[in-house]
Amino acid sequence: MSDTRATYENFRKSEPMSIKSDIKQTKPFRNDYHEATVNLIYTYNWVVDQIKQQLKPYGITMQQYNVLRILRGAKEPISTSLIRERMLDKMSDTSRMVDRLHLKGLVVRKTCPSDKRLVDVSLSQAGFDLLADLDQFDHHVDHILKNLNDNEVRLLSDLLDKIRG
Repeated sequence: MSDTRATYENFRKSEPMSIKSDIKQTKPFRNDYHEATVNLIYTYNWVVDQIKQQLKPYGITMQQYNVLRILRGAKEPISTSLIRERMLDKMSDTSRMVDRLHLKGLVVRKTCPSDKRLVDVSLSQAGFDLLADLDQFDHHVDHILKNLNDNEVRLLSDLLDKIRG
């Protein structure tokens, strides 16, 4: 048995948590691919719940937080279509989300000078202030993966990239 496989087998034996116990699985998975897929979906939902709990006191959703961070990173006004391209959740209704953020005073909307059909969006001062408060949140996001060491975090990210091919 290779060193990598032996390390993995020891990890599996010593790890008290498992997807099978977390979801109260009573019969075996079809195969390892099935188990991994269910585990990925379950873990995704667990991570989302962790982030939602941190954002709840601020009155914004994960998607709204994503939009605010995109706008801060853009450093200049950008269109809703460009925001949509950069979103983590491609199914989000970006226009409606921008409208809600505008109603909260977190973004500014202006007609694009070069194309009157487009709306340029940028952060308001209140949006910048909220993100400054939420920067402390980065520690909580990093803490979600607290059970992994640096090499495992890098490996996880590489494997997730590989899944998407």
